[in-house]
Amino acid sequence: MNQWLPFILFASVASITPGPTNLLILGSAARFGLSIALTIAVGASLSASLMLLVVGLGLGELLARAPLLQTAMSWAGAGWISWMACKLMRAETAGLGERSVDQRQGFVQGAGLQLINPKTWLMTVSVTAIFLGGDASFGAVTAYAVLFLLVSTPCLLAWGLLGIGSARLLRRPARLRLFNRCMALLLLTSVWVPLLSQLRG
Repeated sequence: MNQWLPFILFASVASITPGPTNLLILGSAARFGLSIALTIAVGASLSASLMLLVVGLGLGELLARAPLLQTAMSWAGAGWISWMACKLMRAETAGLGERSVDQRQGFVQGAGLQLINPKTWLMTVSVTAIFLGGDASFGAVTAYAVLFLLVSTPCLLAWGLLGIGSARLLRRPARLRLFNRCMALLLLTSVWVPLLSQLRG
């Protein structure tokens, strides 16, 4: 119990700071509405919580012993996010009222993005090392995973609300095109700056 407040603060900061998932939710809410952003946020939070569970129950030790696997995962994640950014950069500026995105696709996008997001893997390994320590029992790991789910979902939804607030500014195709390109550049920055910093370190 005495570790839960620090963990809540950690999970809040990890979830609400800008990253690929936050930017995806922001852009989706602005273009397609809050319901799509909600499905992405739930998918992302659930995926990250399951990753925390799996890492806490033993995968974290495997990753620690396999630096080449960590590197491969980081590069694969960076490549996939870069591909998403390129698609967004070239996206057509359809009207904001067009609800062409399937909610199930939004859920899968959110969950899948967490699986290839280096930031999420680093977060789960950090939680295992800092908060769980030597207690890697199923009950302890599950409690932290559930708590992370409860904390991260509203943090991600805050980005959806921010996107809804900006939607009124994006009615014109030129503004929407500029927004898409800015989101694409931010996506690229969010994944490549940390990755290049790790390489320099």
